[in-house]
Amino acid sequence: MQNNFFAQVYELVKQIPKGKVVTYGQIARFLGTRDARKIGWALHGNTDKDNPCHRVVNKQGRVALNYAFDGWQEQKRRLTEEGVSFVDEAHVDLKRHLWQPSVGKELSIELL
Repeated sequence: MQNNFFAQVYELVKQIPKGKVVTYGQIARFLGTRDARKIGWALHGNTDKDNPCHRVVNKQGRVALNYAFDGWQEQKRRLTEEGVSFVDEAHVDLKRHLWQPSVGKELSIELL
């Protein structure tokens, strides 16, 4: 069911530490789908400004052009405030900030 899937995405995103990012693909793989676009769709539907969806970027580290809360500049601002550095105007330095948690140790989810 879509609402359960969205809830799982949001639960995972809440576990991303400040100063770190993950990719849509990482979340998709953890949830057992190969479709990273589903993750983007879920995050774009997020209405909770406290959910740190700004910590999710594409596989090249690019911020979302259509970030749900005031566009990509807002996503970049939030990441910069958390100490995330960029290699250019819109790409996060993934070598420094990509979070690669251990499933079960650092990352867990109750399957709904």
